[in-house]
Amino acid sequence: MSLLVVGLSHRSAPVSVLERASLSADAKVKLLHDTLAAEPATEAAVLATCNRIELYADVDKFHAGVAELSTLLAQHSGVALEELTPYLYVHYEDRAVHHLFSVACGLDSMVVGEGQILGQIKDALALGQEQHTAGRLINDLFQQALRVGKRAHSETGIDRAGQSLVTFGLEQLAVKTPVAQWAAGKRALVIGAGSMSSLAAATLARVGIAEIVVANRTVDRAERLAEILVASGTGVRASAVPMRSVPQELTRVDVVVSCTGATGLVLTADEVAAAVSQGGGAFAPTAVPEPEPQAPRAPAGPGPAGVDAEVVARLAAAARAGGRLADAGAVRTLAAAPEPDGCPLGPDAPAADGRAALTGVDASALELHGTWADQGEAAAQRQPRKSARALGDGTAVRLALLDLAMPRDIDAAVHRVPGVRLVDIESLAETSADAPMAADVDAVRGIVTAEVAAFGAAQRAARITPTVVALRAMAAEVVAMEVARLDGRVPDLDDRQRAEVTQTVRRVVDKLLHAPTVRVKQLASEPGGAGYAEALRELFDLDPQTVASVSRADAADPMNDDDPGRAS
Repeated sequence: MSLLVVGLSHRSAPVSVLERASLSADAKVKLLHDTLAAEPATEAAVLATCNRIELYADVDKFHAGVAELSTLLAQHSGVALEELTPYLYVHYEDRAVHHLFSVACGLDSMVVGEGQILGQIKDALALGQEQHTAGRLINDLFQQALRVGKRAHSETGIDRAGQSLVTFGLEQLAVKTPVAQWAAGKRALVIGAGSMSSLAAATLARVGIAEIVVANRTVDRAERLAEILVASGTGVRASAVPMRSVPQELTRVDVVVSCTGATGLVLTADEVAAAVSQGGGAFAPTAVPEPEPQAPRAPAGPGPAGVDAEVVARLAAAARAGGRLADAGAVRTLAAAPEPDGCPLGPDAPAADGRAALTGVDASALELHGTWADQGEAAAQRQPRKSARALGDGTAVRLALLDLAMPRDIDAAVHRVPGVRLVDIESLAETSADAPMAADVDAVRGIVTAEVAAFGAAQRAARITPTVVALRAMAAEVVAMEVARLDGRVPDLDDRQRAEVTQTVRRVVDKLLHAPTVRVKQLASEPGGAGYAEALRELFDLDPQTVASVSRADAADPMNDDDPGRAS
């Protein structure tokens, strides 16, 4: 095994670089095939999410592999190699395995312990299998990574050590207030109907949002998601609208969550400002940074028509306090993409069995819908953006925005709109920290270490398998030749006698080979055991072509016992 991974993530690169280096679906396919076309690589897989881009390959030369993979990442991401290089990291052999297993367990995620990365790893494996770029090593590696991730989540409390980006983002919007208290009675707009948007909608329903409106370029998908939400048993009211209705809906809602694959901004600062000026949201803040102690001032007279005097007082108090808001981005235009038809989940489809990802919401139904919807989303071509951070102007939060897209769906200039709070990927990266559940994190690290050792031993043992198979094939050939010679020398043997002699010779050969082959597999699985296969070939004068042909046949038929479909 000569596994090499070259990549960049939120830990190594700023968000502006990650945005520009993102890969479209077509770019992933081309990157895989170009990697195999490069001489150092024999198989490959690409793991591309909103927070990381990693290229895995089985290479025969380390330095040439690093140079080739780095160049290919730069070519297909559209970021110049000299600009990309400072943010790239490289892992080789056991360190590469350790890295992927850590990623699968959520240890390398923006929010420690989040489990969505398992679905993305499964997608990466499925793409490699579909494009025939995943051979024995990549299949074994990614299959075991999925098992390790599932083990970490089932055997430890890593799930408690962090939350999904959706939940964490809502906590940032709620500031110091429990999310359920903050969300109670509010109206929300979810833009998009893919996997992340579906998860966001389900999370909003679970925490107590009263009404959810789903907007999507294809209304059918939004309607399917609304139907799932209504059937979830959370009591949320849900409906669907086309994208052209978003400006109008902005004037009615308190919370917006957006995650699309658009190549341009879905919400501009002007659109948000217009909505807020028309009274969008207008919910009184449930939590704001503590203001300077001041005596509350009661309104001099009745408040504006239809506005409770107590609410006015709370808004006035909130206006004296400030809050930190995110600022980054540049205006881009919304681009459409071809839409595949045929959602696998009909409005009357029965709920599938399986573990619910969120209380009251069927995970399989949500996953089926999100997978289908994701297929029609446009792939983003990233443009450089400057990042900045500014404090709010102290006005009450009238509209809370959560942008989970990469690149951004929401113009970060909305932070200048009074009464608007924005949380985006960059602000989440800055505010999230490793969870305080140190014992659970340490337990997962222990699992990763043990699984890396087991994987390395299995791979080292597998290297000697073609040699052992070739040895046994040679022994079988010797047995056949000697039995044929016996027929010539003792032609009077009947069939029963001949069969008994043949079986006896085979048993003798098997017993002679059993102990050496078992022992050589054990020795080969240990660190530094790679030389035993070569020693076996030399001792028994095995034909290198026979060993090579066994290796090729083994690599061409990777047996996979896990479903390469999406994770829940």
